[in-house]
Amino acid sequence: MRTVYPLVRYRDPAAAIEWLVKAFGFEAGDVSTDGDGTITHAELTVGTGMIMLGAGEPGGQGVYVAVEDPDAHHDRAVSAGAEITSPLTDRPYGSREYACKDPEGCQWYFGTYRP
Repeated sequence: MRTVYPLVRYRDPAAAIEWLVKAFGFEAGDVSTDGDGTITHAELTVGTGMIMLGAGEPGGQGVYVAVEDPDAHHDRAVSAGAEITSPLTDRPYGSREYACKDPEGCQWYFGTYRP
C-alpha cells in the first residue's frame, strides 16, 4: 500500500489533468470539486504510481505522507522545529491531517488519507 504521494498545484486543474493524461499517460481517478465546480482534489495514476493535484499557485508542490497517528506525528514534528502551516484538522473526506514546512521551506502534509 502506498504511503507517499507527490502533490502538485495548478491554476487550471481541469486543463492540467487533460494535459497530463494526453502527454504522460496518466489516468484520472477520483476528482472532487467545490460548490463552484473548481477541482479541489484529483488523483491520477500511472503504472503503480499516483500523484494528487488541486487548484492553487503553481510551485506549491509538496509531499503527502499517510501516517497511522497524525496527532503523535504532529507533536514529533513540532518538537523538531517544523513550521506548522495548517493545524491538525478532521477533513470531510475522513482524514485527520496537518501540514508543515521543513527547515528549507519544503511543504509536507501528513494524515490518515489513503487513496
